[in-house]
Amino acid sequence: MTRIELSSEAFDDHGEIPRHHSGEGDDVSPPLTWSAAPGDTSELVLLCEDPDAPGGSFLHWLVTGIDPRSSGTAEGEPPPGGQEWPNGFGRVGWGGPMPPPGHGVHRYFFRLWAVPEPLSLHGRPTVDAVHRAVKGRELASGTLMGTYQR
Repeated sequence: MTRIELSSEAFDDHGEIPRHHSGEGDDVSPPLTWSAAPGDTSELVLLCEDPDAPGGSFLHWLVTGIDPRSSGTAEGEPPPGGQEWPNGFGRVGWGGPMPPPGHGVHRYFFRLWAVPEPLSLHGRPTVDAVHRAVKGRELASGTLMGTYQR
């Protein structure tokens, strides 16, 4: 499988996500950039999840239908052509890091997949539902991990 380089000017891979992007701060999505997707990509899918949440993997951002010719998205903006879905806080769009106080460092995985056809998702998809929908269909993928603690 082809690798997509995924990065942010706001934080380094495995670095701390600035408070500005958290639920304690301004709660705006970080800027992201990515390398080109394979030519047969129908759409890009972006997921941000916190696998360290007390109740299991928590959905912070899900965007489908992203233009496969795009190369990133600006701070506080959905990716080009993308459809934002409800996050684990019950709001559509980005929901910044907000782990329980004193719970230690949480990891936030931004995952970008190139898929050959649109995903079939409905209602309020969970992190697991997204992983199942993508599994075996991805043409390329990239991951960026940031950390945050309160």
